[in-house]
Amino acid sequence: MGKVDLHTHTTSSDGTLSPSEIIMYAKSKGIEILAITDHDTFDGIEQAYETAEKNGIKLICGTEISADYTPVLHILAYFRYDKYKSFENVLKTLQKSRQERNPKILKKLNELGFDIKFEEVIAKCHGNIIGRPHFAQVMADKGYVSSTDEAFEKYLAEGRPAYVKKEKLSPQKTIEEVARAGGVPVLAHPILLGMEDQKLDELIVILKSYGLKGIEAYYTEHSHKYTQFLLDMANIHGLIVTGGSDFHGSVKKSIEIGTGYGNLEVPFYCAQDLMREMDKA
Repeated sequence: MGKVDLHTHTTSSDGTLSPSEIIMYAKSKGIEILAITDHDTFDGIEQAYETAEKNGIKLICGTEISADYTPVLHILAYFRYDKYKSFENVLKTLQKSRQERNPKILKKLNELGFDIKFEEVIAKCHGNIIGRPHFAQVMADKGYVSSTDEAFEKYLAEGRPAYVKKEKLSPQKTIEEVARAGGVPVLAHPILLGMEDQKLDELIVILKSYGLKGIEAYYTEHSHKYTQFLLDMANIHGLIVTGGSDFHGSVKKSIEIGTGYGNLEVPFYCAQDLMREMDKA
């Protein structure tokens, strides 16, 4: 069976390959089933779907949503191609929040002494979703920081001097809205929550009560031991398992599509189980 990657990003949010390019790149890497999960948008899905159809790639429509929770909690929302548009009104609300935050980030960066214009940030965005990664790219290009990671660590991450909180949906509202629109909500990269095993287990119970359907157990930053812990947890709580690289292209050069840091292999059954769940949603 071919490879699977259920977590990738394109130029429609903060990746560097266009929707068509990521399909062709995935094909060159032997991937048969790919999910595009851009942040708060489905903008690239139509273009990607057309290319996927022509090249024998099974495309799963997805988006990644940041819920209002500390630490960072992301929900991957997966939809059948004939259902994803029913979620677009929710995404428009989230996009509006991003749009309102961006000028505030720029103002803070300017006050910190960085000579950055919004036109420069826009130039880094090839879609409609402008966010912190695009500010980070400008800062790196102008030599203010050595990398986009440093831009986040020093200035743009939560608690840093240029951070501005955006309005988000609660975890419960996020999951319920995804389910209401006919999608499958999955907890993304649990490792980034930084929780002890027992606390994460308690959180999973709560999220499942809201309608959570799956856990991203296979992720490039998950150790073999942690992946097994998540697999056991999914089995105990009756959740499906997904996995993906979180590929962004050249902005995160060390993360390869399908294989992440080189340690990732998402089992084919993950895509099969996800698609069955999508058919039931």
